[in-house]
Amino acid sequence: MKSDLNDFFYFAEIVRHGGFAAAGRTLREPKSKLSRRVAALEARLGLRLIERTSRRFRVTEIGQAFYERCRLIMTEMEQAESLVAQAKSEPQGRIRFSCPTGMIEEISDAVSGFLARYPKVRLQLVAVDRAVDLIAERVDVALRIRTALVGDAALTMRALGNSTRILVAAPGLAGRLQDIDDLSSVPTLSTSDEDAICEWYLQTDGGRSHIARHEPRLGCADFAAVRQAAVAGLGVALLPDHLCRQALDQGELVRVLPEWRGLHGIVHLVFTTRHGLTPAVRALIDHLATVRFR
Repeated sequence: MKSDLNDFFYFAEIVRHGGFAAAGRTLREPKSKLSRRVAALEARLGLRLIERTSRRFRVTEIGQAFYERCRLIMTEMEQAESLVAQAKSEPQGRIRFSCPTGMIEEISDAVSGFLARYPKVRLQLVAVDRAVDLIAERVDVALRIRTALVGDAALTMRALGNSTRILVAAPGLAGRLQDIDDLSSVPTLSTSDEDAICEWYLQTDGGRSHIARHEPRLGCADFAAVRQAAVAGLGVALLPDHLCRQALDQGELVRVLPEWRGLHGIVHLVFTTRHGLTPAVRALIDHLATVRFR
């Protein structure tokens, strides 16, 4: 049986307006046409949906149940059209975007490019080193790095790439490190600003592991500042590989004890829903997906 959604629409409007005449006036369609369409629908279904005489209009019990389903179909169609219209509209309005402080430099060019591309968007960048509550703090999108993507029924995630922390130092200091135990004899730099002994959890691809406990010479949550201190020869740092890429390429830093590394991290975005995103938020998510992470 081939269905015609137009007939579903006409039937739903007739029931909603309480009769053929009223529906015809609203739809600007002849009453006779609506009557023919409903009759054809009933013939295809093999059931009477509406009891009608010259004096009476009554929706049957099955007709009422069928109407509820038709109404849901119409709602879904309207939402589908709305999504298309929304996708075609120009991104605009405010976005609250949360990002770890250590990743600000990595995404700064992408953020600038996004704002230049969409001049009607206002971006509020929330730099914070904790997992924000997207709903309570009214955050539209958050950038996170985790060793695993842990599911949350209230959140949607989109992976962007990988991040691995590596040990780096200036060339002059790197020669002093021949073995993992040598870390205890050189100054270190930490990306934690807490006044405490730090621990680096290190491992090799071969399955070896090591916890390096140290009292850093510099502790700072700003990854760029720690990297600059490492370039200046002030100590060994454990930093995300993508933040050291340029300094390594230029010879300002070298990777020390290259068989050792920190835990792998997955760089990803989290947001509350995939459906119903504003054009601005969807555009930001798609734009951030162009950032290159190794």
